[in-house]
Amino acid sequence: MISEIEFIAKLKDPKTKENAFRELIKQYKEKLYWHIRKIVISHDDADDVLQNTFIKIFKNIQNFNQESKLYSWMYRIATNESITFINKRAKERNIDIEEVYKELAGSLESDDYFSGDEIQLILQKAIASLPKKQKLVFNMKYFEEMKYEEMSEILKTSVGALKASYFHAVKKIEQFIKTKVD
Repeated sequence: MISEIEFIAKLKDPKTKENAFRELIKQYKEKLYWHIRKIVISHDDADDVLQNTFIKIFKNIQNFNQESKLYSWMYRIATNESITFINKRAKERNIDIEEVYKELAGSLESDDYFSGDEIQLILQKAIASLPKKQKLVFNMKYFEEMKYEEMSEILKTSVGALKASYFHAVKKIEQFIKTKVD
């Protein structure tokens, strides 16, 4: 196992870039896919956004200044690509972003790639009803078990603000589930 600094050097070196990039994809494809999928909800959309994310990483690796970890930098790109995708979808349909999320959550029942039961479906609808930032923070903390410090690096937000967002997200989800289950 080589160090991150050595790996980044291989990614930046034209002679070793392609092989290093294949390794990068192998190592991070699944993690980034699920991160993106939690934001865009649809499997097909997540695949498209993942592909765009890796293209952006490939094109911009030379500009990576190593102020953060490679993983954090890639997650920030994946997050931004996902948000851009949702914003574009809302603009194309001339509807609010929250409406896009409600539509996407509603389509989970007919999604061949969604294998959750009824409570999972209710949870996904509850998450979809959250404001964008709370949705991101909740997904990163709850599903990806990410530490607040890592999230802070990725989202460029203070740990305190992230903790508050997570707290409010949990309360809203609990309330949503309570109204659906009762």
